[in-house]
Amino acid sequence: MERKDVWLTYTEEQRKELNALSEDYKAFLDKGKTERECVQESVRQAEAAGYVSLDTVIAEKRALHPGDKVYATCMGKAIALFHIGTKPLEKGMNILGAHIDSPRLDLKQNPLYEDEGQALLDTHYYGGIKKYQWVALPLALHGVIAKKDGTVENIVLGEDPSDPVFCISDLLPHLGADQMAKKASAVIAGEDLNVLVGSEPLANVEKEKEKEAVKANVLRLLKGKYDMEEEDFLSAEIEVVPAGAARDLGFDRSMILAYGQDDRICAYTSLAAQLAIEAPETTAVCLLVDKEEIGSVGATGMHSRFFENTVAEIMNCLGRYSELAVRRALAVSNMLSSDVSAAFDPNYASVSEKKNAAYFGRGLVFNKYTGSRGKSGSNDASAEYMASMRRVMDEAGVAWQTAELGKVDQGGGGTIAYISANYGMNVIDSGIAILSMHAPWEVASKADIYEARKGYEAFLRNA
Repeated sequence: MERKDVWLTYTEEQRKELNALSEDYKAFLDKGKTERECVQESVRQAEAAGYVSLDTVIAEKRALHPGDKVYATCMGKAIALFHIGTKPLEKGMNILGAHIDSPRLDLKQNPLYEDEGQALLDTHYYGGIKKYQWVALPLALHGVIAKKDGTVENIVLGEDPSDPVFCISDLLPHLGADQMAKKASAVIAGEDLNVLVGSEPLANVEKEKEKEAVKANVLRLLKGKYDMEEEDFLSAEIEVVPAGAARDLGFDRSMILAYGQDDRICAYTSLAAQLAIEAPETTAVCLLVDKEEIGSVGATGMHSRFFENTVAEIMNCLGRYSELAVRRALAVSNMLSSDVSAAFDPNYASVSEKKNAAYFGRGLVFNKYTGSRGKSGSNDASAEYMASMRRVMDEAGVAWQTAELGKVDQGGGGTIAYISANYGMNVIDSGIAILSMHAPWEVASKADIYEARKGYEAFLRNA
């Protein structure tokens, strides 16, 4: 059942819409290179679209009614948006769920040190990365410094053209014989992902500190720019990410090259669909969570009670709360676990089974199951739910395809789908195919972004 290349079907007007959406998407990526930044941008867009903080609703003891738009955040790293429908919430919700964390390097709590005239930052990688991909490329620092007095300082350094950038050095090939003989997983050790941040010593440094004069100079600069002491690293969350903006890729500009498209590509299209919905019958929900890349753990991951607690608060504001009502609402909901799939790559064709692979330009991808090898760790959606999604997409004229992540014994991966399925709701993985997943720079097709945006809106309206 071969799917056609959707580029061949577009009118001139649709191409204009596609290009406008792509520009908005690139701006979203540039503003949201961390989960905190994604939540901040999502809140900004939501409030511009008429959404109100659930905290405000609760504090002012407001009642909620059909048509109302509210959002809730968790620790600045997860967000849930609700557009209340005309049907009672106990009849279920249509939920788009994506994650907004991406593979990266995190600074350790005691990161700054000097070694032979170079100042470096020690890191701990986050998520599944190929460590060798992170050396010898420009890097930026994004994050927050939380100080003992309660103030929080935001850091974004390395993105503005006037900013310095940072890097992790690599071994020259002339001396790399031993390195090149190693397995790819061992070419660069995790403890060697140290970010170079300075080499100029501080003038007139105290005699007893002269061996760390470069470190002292870096601390002087941090003090001047952020009023930061070395001890403030202990309560900082600073992420090391590739420096630079999202860019069009290809002579035809048909693709986008950017950091963090897993899974902010699905987060963006889910958010855009949510904000476009008007007067839904079934309550429309967009849920963007953290920590998927490390198991969906912690207070801001999908395993937490954030979403369940938020649903309870919403029902209370609707005057319909009970423990049983919350459980019923969750159990009869429909969800798309909006997460990326692996696009077929001609350079690595041997890892894919062509009849069940995802392809650029063929639209939104449905993965009935994920997991690894024998479907381990998978949510396996029912045939009935898959049939209902076929109907929704076909009636809306959405280009879509089905896929597996790769050949059965090759490996695999998971999403947040199985966690939501624990409530008994219908869940299926549905996202956008990308190349170079988890690399510092990932690739996506503009046509697939456009079809995903259409598909997610159709789901919220008609699932």
